[in-house]
Amino acid sequence: MSVRGIRGATTAASNTSEDIIAATSRLLGDMVAANHVCTDDIVAVFFTTTPDLNAEFPAAAARALGWRKVPLLCSSEIDVPGRVQSCVRVLMLVNADVTQAQITHVYLEGARRLRPDLSGEEHPETAGTTF
Repeated sequence: MSVRGIRGATTAASNTSEDIIAATSRLLGDMVAANHVCTDDIVAVFFTTTPDLNAEFPAAAARALGWRKVPLLCSSEIDVPGRVQSCVRVLMLVNADVTQAQITHVYLEGARRLRPDLSGEEHPETAGTTF
């Protein structure tokens, strides 16, 4: 078994605790479902938010899902002008018996333009770049 990284991102509707938790909960659920992850196989989860999201820690969504023993860490993203705002990004490290190429990364809502190569959407402003 190897440790694999699963990336994901989404945007929150507004800077409220409810919207941050709702967006993060959906993202975590989709990441787990897409990769058939069992909570016991999660090594750690790193969350970042754009500076405009500060009403709640996105890790609160994981705790609400019952992830009591999973190490979680939140941080703020660099404020790069012109980039996606109201964004929650996730790096989930999991023990898995699959190759990195078999991992499904999940990008939802406004964050789809961060990785158009993974979300099926091409945007001219991000073509050829990855985040």
